[in-house]
Amino acid sequence: MRIARIAHPDGMAFAALEGDGDGAEAAEIAEHPFGEPRLTGRRWPLADVRLLAPILPPKIIGIGKNYADHAKEMGGDAPPDPVIFLKPSTAVIGPGVPIKLPPDSSRVDYEGELAVVIGMPCRDVPAARAKDVLLGYTIGNDVTARDQQKSDGQWARAKGHDTFCPLGPWIDTAVTPDDLALRTELDGEVKQDARTSLLLHGIPRLVEWVSHVMTLLPGDVILTGTPAGVGPMSPGQSVSVSIEGLGTLTNPVTTR
Repeated sequence: MRIARIAHPDGMAFAALEGDGDGAEAAEIAEHPFGEPRLTGRRWPLADVRLLAPILPPKIIGIGKNYADHAKEMGGDAPPDPVIFLKPSTAVIGPGVPIKLPPDSSRVDYEGELAVVIGMPCRDVPAARAKDVLLGYTIGNDVTARDQQKSDGQWARAKGHDTFCPLGPWIDTAVTPDDLALRTELDGEVKQDARTSLLLHGIPRLVEWVSHVMTLLPGDVILTGTPAGVGPMSPGQSVSVSIEGLGTLTNPVTTR
């Protein structure tokens, strides 16, 4: 199932996306998408609704240096264990919404990533059971003020600005995430080109590691890390992150 959050003629809702092309429709989901989603019977042509960020997560857990080539380009070794950090929920935006560059940063980078969406409250999840607690997968862009990351010595400000966590275009509950092509383009030029099979710490390991630290809640998002090729964005550009089976997340870049 593909689950989206949509703005429709009467308001906002979660929806199951059905069909493809001109015949695609958004079927409204009652209340929330967790557990066994129940459809209300209302539906709209996909062309008549606007896709929002597919989830408003209680918290966003980022994973640093989870591709060996990215760890190398950042001037360090690949860590033996997952390195985690938090992004605020206020950083989340959906497809087509501008990434706004803050005036106090001289370099803001894109970081295309596979994002994991938690489906139930959980704690101390063994890796073997990780799939049982997941809702599905979407695309994320872990936007980072690189100069602030270096100057601060920790990452909260650099990764926490409003608009610094594009998510979308939807959550896929059925895709197998083990070996998906991931590509980031800036104004149509390929900047990142990798596969999720190159993750140093796979999704089961990440769920286990993070859930040993903190309770995970429905809608929480784990950003699994970015491959090599990160780089700066400028106002007027557009950044697109595509993941095989999940679609493309595109956002324009503007000043604040």
